[in-house]
Amino acid sequence: MHGSEWPAQGLHVDVLRLDQLHPVVSGNKWFKLQHHLAQARPGSPILTFGGAWSNHLVATAFAAKERGLSSIGIIRGEAPATLSATLHEAKNYNMQLEFITRQQYAEKDQPAFQQQLLHWFPSAYIIPEGGGGLPGITGSEDILRLTDTTTYTHILCAIGTGTTFMGLVRAASPGQKIIGVPVLKGIDSPAAVDPSSLLTKQQTARSQLLPGYHFGGYGRHPQPLLDFMNRLYADTGIPTDIVYTGKLFYAVIDCIRKQFFPTHSRLLIIHSGGLQGNRSLSSGKLDF
Repeated sequence: MHGSEWPAQGLHVDVLRLDQLHPVVSGNKWFKLQHHLAQARPGSPILTFGGAWSNHLVATAFAAKERGLSSIGIIRGEAPATLSATLHEAKNYNMQLEFITRQQYAEKDQPAFQQQLLHWFPSAYIIPEGGGGLPGITGSEDILRLTDTTTYTHILCAIGTGTTFMGLVRAASPGQKIIGVPVLKGIDSPAAVDPSSLLTKQQTARSQLLPGYHFGGYGRHPQPLLDFMNRLYADTGIPTDIVYTGKLFYAVIDCIRKQFFPTHSRLLIIHSGGLQGNRSLSSGKLDF
């Protein structure tokens, strides 16, 4: 990536294009799923959660099918008359779709509800929404092992569940700062991302959040964000999505313009892939 004001600040900016790793298990999804799938017993169905435009559901459905495992998607909300393109794709990868109310969905992480799920689907291996949990965090550490990332001073990613962010923090080299951009409201400190204290004090000290770039909340995509995504694509050829990476890149470029980063910083932006959310837009909203 290049910007006319960046050389004046002595900044170097690279993008790690995880979106180009796999056509279906896009971006960070493979890293978050690998340890979960390895822990599943042979023949056990894979059960996970998501909404109508969930990247995670499609990735899980495909990855499970590739391993010869069945998969079950617990979907937020009542069954629609017509499936979204994302859910239709997941179903094509043999995922069994089960719709529950939003009230039930809010209890998905509660032990009582998970026991009920295991009663309905005996022996299922449950993957938290977005591939979260310690297996997902451990898998995300491998992102920084794809190539030599030790020369970067700042590594930046979007935060949804926080799984990828915590993996990056755990894998970072001494002296690196891991910066997360929350894409939903209510996440304004590392403690909000790590309520179970999975990170050490030293790891937390090298993490930072840039709140205030959620554009109104999870999945919200006002016209200024869409305009930015189109300009970014025209300038760089990099496609982003309305849920995660569009907001990440907006935050990074805004902070560069505000001279947030020290002179001669070396930035690595993690493009976590996952463009499913864009499929919810009407034709013509995006140029890619």
